[in-house]
Amino acid sequence: MKSFVWLTVLTLLGLCLGPGPGPAAAADLKVGDKAPDFKLQASDGQIYRLSELEGKESVVLAWFPKAFTQGCTIECKSLAEHGDLIKKYNAKYFMASVDPLEGEEGNKAFAQAYNADFPLLSDPTKETAKAYGVLGDHGFANRWTFYVGKDGNILAIDKQVKPATSAQDIAATLKQLGVEERAK
Repeated sequence: MKSFVWLTVLTLLGLCLGPGPGPAAAADLKVGDKAPDFKLQASDGQIYRLSELEGKESVVLAWFPKAFTQGCTIECKSLAEHGDLIKKYNAKYFMASVDPLEGEEGNKAFAQAYNADFPLLSDPTKETAKAYGVLGDHGFANRWTFYVGKDGNILAIDKQVKPATSAQDIAATLKQLGVEERAK
């Protein structure tokens, strides 16, 4: 009986106090925080790690819900057709989802269907999506874009992405954030 009472007290205490100290919850990521590292396979056959890009260039990580759906197709087309606007800046840009890499509805097929000349990252385990706080209630990523500086810190988070103007908006944000332009 005593152990039941103690278990009840500890449970209620935990509910009242919440989790103890530790790393910030993924949903708590904010500008200035260190961006979670990732190691993900991409549609171009490579594996990308955020930590390997650190110190070299900024990173744009555009999360999207599901390959071949209407809004995601519009966003992918925008980035494929107007990627030249983004490529002016010293930044590597990716689209990322929890879709598999392979298969008819995977990110590799999605990239090929819309001539994406940039990598689409696949996170089928959803671990990176959880780390970034983008995983929605239905198991898909929210359409949020993270801008990560060369130092690995988050420069901006866009939670109001407009798929049709995604490339133009990313380029404008990179300019606003002061990301240097590539040498011509």
